[in-house]
Amino acid sequence: MNPLIQLGLSLVAVLFMAAVAWWLKLGGDVRIRNEQEAAALADQTICGFKPIAIALDKAGIGALLRDGAGRQMLIRRNGAHFVGRLLDRNVVARLDRNFLTIGTGERTFGSITLDLGPDAQYWASGLRHLQ
Repeated sequence: MNPLIQLGLSLVAVLFMAAVAWWLKLGGDVRIRNEQEAAALADQTICGFKPIAIALDKAGIGALLRDGAGRQMLIRRNGAHFVGRLLDRNVVARLDRNFLTIGTGERTFGSITLDLGPDAQYWASGLRHLQ
């Protein structure tokens, strides 16, 4: 087969796959846009988790939530989706001005640095009292 024809067919195949991915809304830049979206993600993670306080990362890559029972949940981006975990006394947190780095102790969940602005100190303090 002529190399020019083969190159053309390859280009058409790549463009077709890109169009299918766009049509299916795969990939993209997923962000938590507001507190309602964060609350919905928390409820998807643990059915019935009703936050009374929510801190969103300024870039929308994660959130911290606290419910009426004092439980705290961390939601973070994982590829094109979000995952969440309830935090316990095994949490590792480091505060650096407006940035709070949080690790759950789970290797597979990893850690995340959230830009919480001036609220970072408040949330870091709350993480010290987890059971």
